[in-house]
Amino acid sequence: MTADARANYVAAAPAPLGPLLEDVRAALASALPDADEIMMYGMPGFAIEGVVVAGYAAFSKQCGLYIDPAAIAAHADALKALQLKPTKTGVTFTPGRPIPAALVAELALASRRAKGL
Repeated sequence: MTADARANYVAAAPAPLGPLLEDVRAALASALPDADEIMMYGMPGFAIEGVVVAGYAAFSKQCGLYIDPAAIAAHADALKALQLKPTKTGVTFTPGRPIPAALVAELALASRRAKGL
């Protein structure tokens, strides 16, 4: 994925969500330095050897981080403590309740391990 594609995606997001997307992207890039930035299913993300490890997206009022279900299960207590809303494959967050960069990194690494990469 080019920097332009990512910039266009962020620019198209509702204004309060753009900074959240940039923060998540930076945390993922730091945690997965050998991953390729991709655009898959209309959302940006990171892949290793063609396997998507993490993706992120903006919606009308919230953002989502999408990772392997095992990563979410392994961090259920941390997500609950931060009052973040996990689903089977993602975590939603808002400007009022952002996801910490350290947790994004932990989730990305757990997702990578779950995928055997």
